[in-house]
Amino acid sequence: MSKPAQDPVYKVPANKKRPSASDLEFIGPLVSSVEENPDPISTVIKGQIPSWVTGSFLRNGPGKFEFGESKFVHWFDGMALMHRFHIKDGQVTYSSRFLRSDSYVQNTENNRIVVAEFGTLATPDPCKNIFARFFSRFQIPKSTDNAIVSFVKYNGDFYVSTETNFMRRIDPVSLETKEKVDWSKYIAINAATAHPHYDSEGATYNLGNSCNQKGFFYHILRVPPGEGTNDIADLSDAEILCTIPASNPRKPSYYHSFVLSENYIVFIEQAIQLDLLKIAGKCINEVMSWNPDLDTIFHVADRRTGQLIKTKYYSSAMFTLHQINAYEDNGYLIMDMCCGDDGNVMADYTMENLRQASGEELDKFFNSLGTILPRRYVLPLDVMEEEPNDYNLINLPYTTASAVKTITGVFLTHEDLYNDDLLQYGGLEFPQINYTYYNARPYRYFYACGFGHLFGDSLLKMDLEGKKLKVWRHVGLFPSEPVFVPAPDAKDEDDGVVMSVVITPREKNSSFLLVLDAKTFTELGRAEVPVDIPFGTHGLFNEMS
Repeated sequence: MSKPAQDPVYKVPANKKRPSASDLEFIGPLVSSVEENPDPISTVIKGQIPSWVTGSFLRNGPGKFEFGESKFVHWFDGMALMHRFHIKDGQVTYSSRFLRSDSYVQNTENNRIVVAEFGTLATPDPCKNIFARFFSRFQIPKSTDNAIVSFVKYNGDFYVSTETNFMRRIDPVSLETKEKVDWSKYIAINAATAHPHYDSEGATYNLGNSCNQKGFFYHILRVPPGEGTNDIADLSDAEILCTIPASNPRKPSYYHSFVLSENYIVFIEQAIQLDLLKIAGKCINEVMSWNPDLDTIFHVADRRTGQLIKTKYYSSAMFTLHQINAYEDNGYLIMDMCCGDDGNVMADYTMENLRQASGEELDKFFNSLGTILPRRYVLPLDVMEEEPNDYNLINLPYTTASAVKTITGVFLTHEDLYNDDLLQYGGLEFPQINYTYYNARPYRYFYACGFGHLFGDSLLKMDLEGKKLKVWRHVGLFPSEPVFVPAPDAKDEDDGVVMSVVITPREKNSSFLLVLDAKTFTELGRAEVPVDIPFGTHGLFNEMS
């Protein structure tokens, strides 16, 4: 039983903490600049990659961290480097290209950083006089088109994306940069996430925002299905499905992704805020703050009509970047996501912190970070006014999550989606599922990176029936976000393979593409490539190329 309804302040237990780490190894080489390899390179196959795996594993992430004497401050600031592992008949080739964004081109031409990024302001122009340089500090930085986060698809075309209003269309075979796309030219938004969702009909959904004299607004947007046959990027059929006013228009919430189920979209307004009055002359990282006394609010909209559910769903403050999956069951919306109790982690991934030498200071820094762990929230979709306060509205046999009606709405308490054995692997992030067949549907398995270091140092498979783990881990190896590829004759949810790019700081030119049997989580094969690959962000498997 929760607190009386007259007291709407509820508290829930904080995340458990992973064990303290010691003697962490130096990972500086994983965040060092590398050269691109635009011409495909043959790889050495160890083991066997299934012959049915045909296509390209595309990945994105930062790959250049300085221009001339000016250096980027934050890991998110590095210039986007795109990677392609092309797989056919059990053989693999590798290629990579830097995204020719305006940011990359201008920085290269000037041999210094001239476009502000998430955590780095532009280097002052030495040709400007002292007064011009002084007043430039009070200008709002222009949005970057350095799309380092992910590969996405709209209308059948491939793009690389970040969290501004700019994307770049990409040739998924050659990785050549095509035209720059500005969302604001098509619909009235200032930015969009790099984590869209796709429905079974082929439509794409995303989350954007806008700001005007009336306030700050979050927008759910939809792009209808397309064939990808356009000679140029065309998002003219994009539409705003729903508009949500910010709870605090001066300090809107930071967001990285959102929730999609069969019939609903959920925007999570969390306690990381951006102070818009301080943004002039500063980068985003400097105006972002974590406010743990705020509630987290779950805004629920009908996926087809855009109509917002009137019920206010809220929880204690939590921090989330990535959703795992969501589905509906018997009048409830089940949402699984990776969560933490400390939103300051965003600001902590500076180049200085990541390049610390092995020793006491590196251990101390890592141990100060919050632990990211999987949670389940359950929302009752039909809350009647006559429902009594202070009772759990959830009646599902397989979850301990609760939803208590209060004077102000419905307060949510999560279920932990793990057993304590997960803590020894440092929690988890970068979750992936069998998206093709189980997104927005009931599911059993998800895959992720374990975080026993500042970057993922293991691969995990979570079986939600019993919350049982399977683990791939080898000391000194750092795997990327795992991506599931279903087998063509799959009968079970986990019939397929899991792919990850594995790198090491211990030896140069020792990267490889790892292919695991998704069911047993054992290695089938690897494709060794004699290049250095920095630790990246997100990727996808493209069966068409």
